[in-house]
Amino acid sequence: MTADPPHLSLPERLVHNVAFRPPVLIAAGLWLIANVTVVLLANGRLPFDRPALAGLPFAQQVALPSVGLIEVFGLMTVVYFLTRRRVIPDLAARAPERSLAVRETGGLLGYAALGQVGGWLLGPALGYRSFSFHVAGTLVGCSTPPSVGEVWTWAIYNFVVFAVVPYLWFRRRYSATQLNLRSTDRRNDLLVIVVVGVIELVVEVVTFPGVFKMSGRSFLLAAPLTLGVFSIGTVLPTMVLIYAILVPRYLKLTGSSVTTVMLGGLTYAAMHFVEGWSVFTTSRNVALSLIFVVLGYFGPGMIKTFLTLRTGNAWVHAIGYHAIAPHVMVDAPLMAKVFGLR
Repeated sequence: MTADPPHLSLPERLVHNVAFRPPVLIAAGLWLIANVTVVLLANGRLPFDRPALAGLPFAQQVALPSVGLIEVFGLMTVVYFLTRRRVIPDLAARAPERSLAVRETGGLLGYAALGQVGGWLLGPALGYRSFSFHVAGTLVGCSTPPSVGEVWTWAIYNFVVFAVVPYLWFRRRYSATQLNLRSTDRRNDLLVIVVVGVIELVVEVVTFPGVFKMSGRSFLLAAPLTLGVFSIGTVLPTMVLIYAILVPRYLKLTGSSVTTVMLGGLTYAAMHFVEGWSVFTTSRNVALSLIFVVLGYFGPGMIKTFLTLRTGNAWVHAIGYHAIAPHVMVDAPLMAKVFGLR
């Protein structure tokens, strides 16, 4: 990589070092192609079951993932400056030597794929919808809310398959620090959690203001329940599978923080392939559903990865950018409806 031009400011050097790398340029091109494909396939209408977004114009629905990506880049900038004075942990050193890292990464990705297929089959077998990393209705609502049994079955399945089993398997060989589960700078981690959490909370309640339609009593009852359900159903599975185990190995194998951030984003998106709002009735709807999963979850997956790389602590993203915002602040109304909390 060429040296930075001496006249550039720090923010300009950051952009110069990141924006013009081949993986970033390729990703930008694919992002553009995906959006153009959506416009050509959709014919001005998206088929998804997303009541929270159904009233928005087509152009705005298409633009939302790109707007979210801009916010993610803004958050990355904030996190960079919040962590610039701390010692950045070497996550690659927490992974095993290269050949073992390859085997562990491939094995875990294969296991995660089988776990996803298991969820797709288990849900319908029990009379529910297919399970993914989100239960039906998460974030965007759904025309038929999940039942209590569906919510708990989804949460327990994900917790056992994607959190408990991988954690127990890898914890036998690796320490909590090597799994990114122990802080090396608690004060800075707390600062990052608070700042990122506040920013994301504001963004989420402005985008999805349903929580303001709840009574105070209903929210106070639903909030801890929502925190518990989504912590075991998606927050801890995400944290353990991707950010405790896979991210250090991605960095070890690629030697690139930028590539690791993008791989983290793609992995996070892949764990949401079958969402409650997805429609698989035609090849067109399948293509639109899969494209929107990637567009919608690539950015959040990247910021979670970036937070983990900068702090070496997977708990930072779990608390600051997952459990409270968005899930408690956006999904409390859904859980209030599911569990009959008035």
